[in-house]
Amino acid sequence: MNLIKAEKRLLEILLQKSFKYSEAPIFKLVSGRMSNYYINCKTTTLDPEAMLLIGHLFYNKVKPLHINAIGGLTLGADPIAFAAAMVSGMQDDAINAFVVRKKAKEHGLMKWIEGNVQEGNKVVIVDDVVTTGQSTIEAIDRARESNLNVIKAIALVDRQEGGRENIEKRTVPFESVFTRDDLMNLYKKR
Repeated sequence: MNLIKAEKRLLEILLQKSFKYSEAPIFKLVSGRMSNYYINCKTTTLDPEAMLLIGHLFYNKVKPLHINAIGGLTLGADPIAFAAAMVSGMQDDAINAFVVRKKAKEHGLMKWIEGNVQEGNKVVIVDDVVTTGQSTIEAIDRARESNLNVIKAIALVDRQEGGRENIEKRTVPFESVFTRDDLMNLYKKR
Protein backbone atom coordinates (compact mmCIF):
# COMPACT_ATOMS: atom_id res chain seq x y z
CA MET A 1 0.00 0.00 0.00
CA ASN A 2 1.26 3.46 -0.89
CA LEU A 3 1.41 5.12 2.55
CA ILE A 4 1.42 8.69 1.22
CA LYS A 5 -1.78 8.04 -0.74
CA ALA A 6 -3.25 6.20 2.27
CA GLU A 7 -2.54 9.14 4.56
CA LYS A 8 -4.03 11.62 2.08
CA ARG A 9 -7.19 9.52 1.64
CA LEU A 10 -7.58 8.99 5.39
CA LEU A 11 -7.37 12.74 6.01
CA GLU A 12 -10.15 13.25 3.45
CA ILE A 13 -12.31 10.65 5.19
CA LEU A 14 -11.67 12.28 8.58
CA LEU A 15 -12.69 15.66 7.20
CA GLN A 16 -15.83 14.24 5.61
CA LYS A 17 -16.99 11.95 8.43
CA SER A 18 -15.46 13.22 11.67
CA PHE A 19 -14.61 16.93 11.60
CA LYS A 20 -16.92 19.81 12.47
CA TYR A 21 -15.93 23.47 12.72
CA SER A 22 -17.77 26.61 13.82
CA GLU A 23 -16.61 30.22 14.09
CA ALA A 24 -18.25 30.30 17.53
CA PRO A 25 -17.31 27.71 20.19
CA ILE A 26 -20.51 25.63 20.14
CA PHE A 27 -19.10 22.13 20.78
CA LYS A 28 -18.95 20.92 24.37
CA LEU A 29 -15.91 18.73 25.13
CA VAL A 30 -15.58 15.99 27.75
CA SER A 31 -13.79 18.52 29.96
CA GLY A 32 -16.90 20.72 29.84
CA ARG A 33 -15.00 23.38 27.88
CA MET A 34 -16.57 24.77 24.69
CA SER A 35 -14.64 24.51 21.42
CA ASN A 36 -14.79 25.64 17.80
CA TYR A 37 -13.79 22.13 16.71
CA TYR A 38 -15.43 18.77 17.12
CA ILE A 39 -13.63 15.64 15.99
CA ASN A 40 -15.58 12.39 16.39
CA CYS A 41 -13.09 9.88 15.05
CA LYS A 42 -15.33 6.87 15.66
CA THR A 43 -17.27 7.59 12.47
CA THR A 44 -13.92 7.23 10.69
CA THR A 45 -12.24 4.45 12.70
CA LEU A 46 -15.34 2.25 12.30
CA ASP A 47 -15.57 2.83 8.53
CA PRO A 48 -14.28 -0.17 6.51
CA GLU A 49 -12.16 1.82 4.05
CA ALA A 50 -10.68 3.98 6.80
CA MET A 51 -10.08 0.96 9.02
CA LEU A 52 -7.85 -0.62 6.38
CA LEU A 53 -5.93 2.64 5.91
CA ILE A 54 -5.55 3.08 9.68
CA GLY A 55 -4.32 -0.49 10.03
CA HIS A 56 -1.58 0.02 7.45
CA LEU A 57 -0.55 3.48 8.70
CA PHE A 58 -0.36 2.48 12.37
CA TYR A 59 1.32 -0.85 11.60
CA ASN A 60 4.01 0.96 9.62
CA LYS A 61 4.58 3.38 12.51
CA VAL A 62 5.03 0.59 15.08
CA LYS A 63 6.82 -2.01 12.93
CA PRO A 64 10.32 -0.55 13.53
CA LEU A 65 9.68 -0.58 17.30
CA HIS A 66 9.44 -4.40 17.46
CA ILE A 67 6.57 -4.33 19.94
CA ASN A 68 4.53 -7.22 21.27
CA ALA A 69 1.18 -5.46 21.43
CA ILE A 70 -0.83 -2.34 20.63
CA GLY A 71 -3.86 -1.00 22.50
CA GLY A 72 -5.38 1.69 24.62
CA LEU A 73 -8.39 2.86 26.55
CA THR A 74 -11.65 1.46 25.23
CA LEU A 75 -13.53 2.70 23.03
CA GLY A 76 -11.43 5.19 21.11
CA ALA A 77 -8.36 3.00 20.83
CA ASP A 78 -10.08 -0.30 20.04
CA PRO A 79 -10.67 -0.05 16.26
CA ILE A 80 -7.17 1.40 15.77
CA ALA A 81 -5.47 -1.37 17.73
CA PHE A 82 -7.57 -4.09 16.06
CA ALA A 83 -6.85 -2.71 12.57
CA ALA A 84 -3.09 -2.48 13.20
CA ALA A 85 -3.03 -6.00 14.69
CA MET A 86 -4.91 -7.40 11.70
CA VAL A 87 -2.53 -5.77 9.22
CA SER A 88 0.44 -7.09 11.22
CA GLY A 89 -1.01 -10.59 10.88
CA MET A 90 -1.37 -10.10 7.13
CA GLN A 91 2.37 -9.28 7.08
CA ASP A 92 3.31 -12.42 9.11
CA ASP A 93 4.56 -10.06 11.84
CA ALA A 94 1.98 -10.67 14.56
CA ILE A 95 1.41 -7.78 16.95
CA ASN A 96 -1.30 -8.51 19.49
CA ALA A 97 -4.10 -6.09 20.31
CA PHE A 98 -5.22 -5.31 23.83
CA VAL A 99 -7.96 -3.27 25.49
CA VAL A 100 -7.64 -1.15 28.62
CA ARG A 101 -10.96 -1.13 30.47
CA LYS A 102 -12.36 2.09 31.91
CA LYS A 103 -13.24 0.13 35.04
CA ALA A 104 -11.65 -3.05 36.35
CA LYS A 105 -13.61 -6.22 35.75
CA GLU A 106 -15.62 -6.95 38.90
CA HIS A 107 -15.45 -10.75 38.67
CA GLY A 108 -13.01 -13.46 37.64
CA LEU A 109 -9.47 -12.10 37.56
CA MET A 110 -10.70 -8.48 37.93
CA LYS A 111 -8.34 -7.28 35.22
CA TRP A 112 -7.97 -3.81 33.77
CA ILE A 113 -6.39 -5.11 30.56
CA GLU A 114 -7.80 -7.72 28.17
CA GLY A 115 -5.81 -9.33 25.39
CA ASN A 116 -2.76 -11.42 24.72
CA VAL A 117 -0.22 -9.41 26.71
CA GLN A 118 2.01 -10.38 29.57
CA GLU A 119 4.34 -8.66 32.00
CA GLY A 120 7.37 -7.16 30.33
CA ASN A 121 5.81 -6.94 26.85
CA LYS A 122 6.77 -3.87 24.80
CA VAL A 123 3.58 -2.02 23.90
CA VAL A 124 2.37 1.11 22.12
CA ILE A 125 -0.65 2.96 23.46
CA VAL A 126 -3.00 4.35 20.80
CA ASP A 127 -5.95 6.73 20.87
CA ASP A 128 -8.28 8.26 18.32
CA VAL A 129 -8.22 11.90 19.46
CA VAL A 130 -5.93 13.57 21.98
CA THR A 131 -7.03 16.85 23.57
CA THR A 132 -5.65 16.98 27.13
CA GLY A 133 -4.25 13.46 26.79
CA GLN A 134 -6.19 12.16 29.79
CA SER A 135 -7.47 8.96 28.13
CA THR A 136 -4.05 8.15 26.76
CA ILE A 137 -2.43 8.85 30.14
CA GLU A 138 -4.97 6.60 31.87
CA ALA A 139 -4.10 3.80 29.43
CA ILE A 140 -0.35 4.38 29.98
CA ASP A 141 -0.81 4.24 33.76
CA ARG A 142 -2.92 1.05 33.64
CA ALA A 143 -0.43 -0.60 31.27
CA ARG A 144 2.45 0.28 33.56
CA GLU A 145 0.51 -1.01 36.59
CA SER A 146 0.26 -4.31 34.68
CA ASN A 147 4.04 -4.24 34.18
CA LEU A 148 3.87 -3.59 30.45
CA ASN A 149 6.74 -1.63 28.91
CA VAL A 150 5.08 1.39 27.25
CA ILE A 151 7.49 2.64 24.62
CA LYS A 152 5.33 5.12 22.69
CA ALA A 153 1.88 6.68 22.33
CA ILE A 154 0.33 7.38 18.93
CA ALA A 155 -2.94 9.19 18.22
CA LEU A 156 -4.89 9.42 15.02
CA VAL A 157 -5.55 13.14 15.64
CA ASP A 158 -3.84 15.58 18.00
CA ARG A 159 -6.13 18.54 18.75
CA GLN A 160 -2.99 20.51 19.70
CA GLU A 161 -4.40 21.56 23.06
CA GLY A 162 -1.73 20.33 25.47
CA GLY A 163 -2.20 16.57 25.19
CA ARG A 164 1.22 15.93 23.67
CA GLU A 165 2.95 17.79 26.47
CA ASN A 166 0.90 16.04 29.18
CA ILE A 167 1.64 12.60 27.71
CA GLU A 168 5.34 13.34 27.33
CA LYS A 169 5.47 14.32 31.03
CA ARG A 170 4.90 10.57 31.61
CA THR A 171 8.22 9.98 29.77
CA VAL A 172 6.42 8.45 26.81
CA PRO A 173 7.26 9.71 23.31
CA PHE A 174 4.15 10.85 21.45
CA GLU A 175 3.23 11.30 17.82
CA SER A 176 0.06 11.66 15.83
CA VAL A 177 -0.87 10.77 12.29
CA PHE A 178 -2.72 14.09 11.92
CA THR A 179 -3.21 17.34 13.79
CA ARG A 180 -6.10 19.74 14.06
CA ASP A 181 -4.08 22.04 11.77
CA ASP A 182 -3.99 19.32 9.09
CA LEU A 183 -7.79 19.08 9.23
CA MET A 184 -8.26 22.87 9.25
CA ASN A 185 -5.92 23.31 6.28
CA LEU A 186 -7.89 20.76 4.25
CA TYR A 187 -11.18 22.27 5.49
CA LYS A 188 -10.09 25.73 4.24
CA LYS A 189 -9.14 24.29 0.84
CA ARG A 190 -12.62 22.80 0.46
